[in-house]
Amino acid sequence: MAARLSSREDYAALLDKYDTWLFDCDGVLWQGDTLIDGATDVLQLLRTHKKSVLFVTNNATKSRPNYKKKFDSLGVEAHVDEIYGSAYAAAVYISSVMKMPKDKKVYVIGMAGLEEELREEGIQYIGGTDPEDNSLGGFSLANWTPDPTVGAVLCGLDTAINYKKLSKAFNYVLRNEGCAFLVTNEDSTYPTAEGLLPGAGAVSAPLRYALGCDPIAIGKPKGTMLDCIRAKHDFDPKRTIMVGDRLNTDIEFGKAGGLATLLVLTGITKESELSGPNASPTVPDYVTGSIGDLRALSA
Repeated sequence: MAARLSSREDYAALLDKYDTWLFDCDGVLWQGDTLIDGATDVLQLLRTHKKSVLFVTNNATKSRPNYKKKFDSLGVEAHVDEIYGSAYAAAVYISSVMKMPKDKKVYVIGMAGLEEELREEGIQYIGGTDPEDNSLGGFSLANWTPDPTVGAVLCGLDTAINYKKLSKAFNYVLRNEGCAFLVTNEDSTYPTAEGLLPGAGAVSAPLRYALGCDPIAIGKPKGTMLDCIRAKHDFDPKRTIMVGDRLNTDIEFGKAGGLATLLVLTGITKESELSGPNASPTVPDYVTGSIGDLRALSA
């Protein structure tokens, strides 16, 4: 059963126990473009106590430098090397784990941030924001010449998803021998300040159904993201805590990596999922209403 945090003593014990703090962003630090009350105060408090602060997001629409601009616009201190997005992790996976040959290309379903991270890793790509693939209308195999050098299809959140992109991605995996099917993350929904929208998992779902196979997922809760962080930052899992708002990504990610987990209720997960007849089988180590609750330490 999750420990409910409420007193200054509860938060002081947490501060003493963990040296590295991993934070999800949407639903934890902000909602859309609105900062969660007290988030900046808590982050500053952690830094003052010499804690390592890292940001781990499944959002693949922005590169790390562009994601930092969002932190800056909201007045949240963050450095590029503290930010780990699924777009960055996917690019590292393709270059360092798959070791895809330099003469191969990735067909992208996704946005500019994903393309930027691929470029940074020296990976060639097609599709994505190319105007040719962002036009509405039908698609015919008779009028299409596939690129034989495509060695992977990478699917992230794409707010301009269309039948042409899905058809090309489907055929690359089907036709090009050894073509990998990758997704940045499998989030079913995407939180905004006004409410939920379909997430990257919903964008890739038609491909999974058409191909009859599951892709290799890079982002939370998969261990690939933690491997990416571990390659850059030395931390003790026993003294590391993952703070998130989503049981099936953030909390599962922490548990799978041997980390402690803190659930906040300012995002996706609701109180009804923690107890009662519809309770989730995923149980965090700690629960608090909001990240701002840790301001009790300053009282």
